[in-house]
Amino acid sequence: MGGSMGVMETERELSVYESMAARFDVAARKLNLDGGIYHYLRKPNREIIVHIPVIMDNGKLEVFDGFRVQHSIARGPCKGGVRYGPNVSLDEIRGLAAEMTWKCAVVNIPFGGAKGGIICDPEKLSVQELERITRRYTAEILDYIGPERDVPAPDMNTNEQTMAWIMDTYSMHVRHTVTASVTGKPIDLGGSRGRREATGRGCMIVTDQALKRFGRDRASTRVIVQGFGNVGSQAARLMHEAGYKIIGVTDIHGGLINTNGLDIPKLLEHVRSGGVVPDFSGGEKIDNVEILEQDCEVLLPAATESQITSRNAARIKARILTEGANSPTTAPADDILFDRGVFVIPDILSNAGGVTVSYFEWVQDRQGYFWPEGMVNERLKHIMVQSFNDVVAYGEKHNVNNRIAAYMLAIDRVCLTLKMRGIYA
Repeated sequence: MGGSMGVMETERELSVYESMAARFDVAARKLNLDGGIYHYLRKPNREIIVHIPVIMDNGKLEVFDGFRVQHSIARGPCKGGVRYGPNVSLDEIRGLAAEMTWKCAVVNIPFGGAKGGIICDPEKLSVQELERITRRYTAEILDYIGPERDVPAPDMNTNEQTMAWIMDTYSMHVRHTVTASVTGKPIDLGGSRGRREATGRGCMIVTDQALKRFGRDRASTRVIVQGFGNVGSQAARLMHEAGYKIIGVTDIHGGLINTNGLDIPKLLEHVRSGGVVPDFSGGEKIDNVEILEQDCEVLLPAATESQITSRNAARIKARILTEGANSPTTAPADDILFDRGVFVIPDILSNAGGVTVSYFEWVQDRQGYFWPEGMVNERLKHIMVQSFNDVVAYGEKHNVNNRIAAYMLAIDRVCLTLKMRGIYA
């Protein structure tokens, strides 16, 4: 398929929304979804576009475009990250919002899906400019967010500080402190212990479950991690500590490979002190894309979307693909991987540790009572193991791959809620 693919097909393959829609369509057909429900779930509940005026440090006024897409409120308040980047688009946000609905349903937590974003280049903005953009964006979408409506979280190029600004802006407008208005906050502002490591930890938990299926142990399992941001670095650290052999790592500057295993604690120290992955002395340099095709048992793409496509899927040598990033594999690549026997743990399951602990944070904020980290990790493991088993069992029952099984299970749960609630008219 890859060789004959035209330009338009290639572009469509790389679209997050198109990939999500293609998988949704397959799952809906297999579930014999009612036509009306199909159309209802395929479209978002609400799309908000805002134009954000900001006085820059040089005194000039600039206007940034921002989005918040709320896909579903059937199972509870919307939940989803806010990302900043020059390539953010409404199409991308729309696809990621829908994926959040399915992700929350797969791990059976009471949220619907949302996603937000602002078109900007954070690397070219000062901290003060980022704060002004964040606060004005929050003010523009204020009527649509809140603990009972839509709870933002960090995503690409946003962090605990961004969430603190959003929480403060929201709180100032409603005239009292509302810690449950966002998740992914600093612990001192009502954040949850274990939240920072949650997505990476969830990736490790589901990989552990896959190893059990194949009768493998951690010590003989070689892992390659693409992406060394929060998810990739935490997954690499936790897996290294647990006994996995991490043989390859990349960041946006390039990668390193060492078949004897990389010294992850030293690499983390190198990166924390301002270094980049390819400049670390513990391995051979390798290209960011080329590393995906190296020999390993577990490949963990944790960088950005559309890294595994119909053009390189046939060259993936990993036995297990644990998706740390959102949508790192395109829909046409799924069939190739399935035919080659790659055990894919889809993003809406494998990286759901983040939204699960975000849910825990929301619960703790609303209770005003906070749990020790051991309890957070124990409850996370319980949910991730249960969800892994649910997805694999669903796939075996319906004879579909894990990704379609995860979509079918999620759609099934959302549909059940919709049927019980009915359509308000």
